[in-house]
This record gives sequence, C-alpha cells and structure tokens, in this order.
Amino acid sequence: MNVNRTTIFRLIQRLHETDTMSDRPRSGRPRCTTQRQDRNLVRNHMNNRFLSASASSRQTRGRNNQRISANTVRRRLSTSGLRARRPYIGPILTQRHGHQRTLWAHEHAAWDRIQWRCVVFSDESRFCIEHADGRVRVWRRSGERYQANCVREHDRWGGASFDGTSMCCCTGSPRGAHTLLAGACLDL
Repeated sequence: MNVNRTTIFRLIQRLHETDTMSDRPRSGRPRCTTQRQDRNLVRNHMNNRFLSASASSRQTRGRNNQRISANTVRRRLSTSGLRARRPYIGPILTQRHGHQRTLWAHEHAAWDRIQWRCVVFSDESRFCIEHADGRVRVWRRSGERYQANCVREHDRWGGASFDGTSMCCCTGSPRGAHTLLAGACLDL
C-alpha cells in the first residue's frame, strides 16, 4: 500500500483515543467576533433585510474593540444561511394573489408552442464588472424571495400612453381609468 507503518500506527492510536479518524481541532487564527456578536449580526439583518454588510461592519466592534470588515459580516451571515440577493421588486402579494397566479398557471399548463408564440417575454439584464452597481441587496435565505420583509415594494401603476392626436388612456390605476380628450380630463 506504500504507506509508512508509523502513519498507520498513529491513525489506529487516534481512533482508540477519540473514536474518530478525523483531524484534531487546530488553533488557527482567533475569531475577531464572539458568538454573541455573531448572533446579534444575524438578528440585525433578519430585522432589517436591506442593511448592507459595510454599514453593519461600521456599527459592530469585534473583540478588544477592534473594527471588523464587511467580509467578516458576510461570512458570519453566510454561515447562518443568509445570502445577499437582489430583491424582488413589485407589489406585496396576498394569499389571494398567489391562488390566482396558481390558477392561471394551471389553465395555461397545456398550451402548445403556437399559443406561446403570441406571448412576448422580455428579460433585460445589466452587467457591471469593474465597480459596485448601486443596486440594493436583501439578505435572505433560500425560498424567502417573496416574503413581505424581503420585497422592495413598488407601485405597478405604469402611467399613460399618448399618441399625440386625440386621446390618452391611463390603465392600471387603482382608482379607475382617466381619459384625456382634447385637453379635458374625464373620470370614467
């Protein structure tokens, strides 16, 4: 087997002493935060999901009153299962909304390619390689994307369309549609 006898002897001795063959814990570099501080970091980010790691690092002092880095905060949050993700931006959905979306999905599950060709899907992505992109991030666990405290609420009323000649129709308003006809605004 091309292994030294001393190595085998030490592995057997470690197995008898510790009931495991894995390595013993090593000292390594001491952690700059205590377990209590780690729990406080996680609690703060669970209460304020949009708190950035750099802002949290400025507020938290480690052992011996030393500053901690934003990467330390990210590692502590990562070990607790939190990841920085782009938030879902949209209206907060109620259970009724979720039920209606599920019904819609079941109604359209049997559509064929010809029917889906009439639907337009758009996916606009931004890519930023060199610097921070200025986007707000939310700290969340897997499966928490649509939870109310992880959603950045946005009013979906999109405004108006106007062809410049006669009529402007605003749709999507929660208060009803408004029509501009020859400069006058009429409630319908």
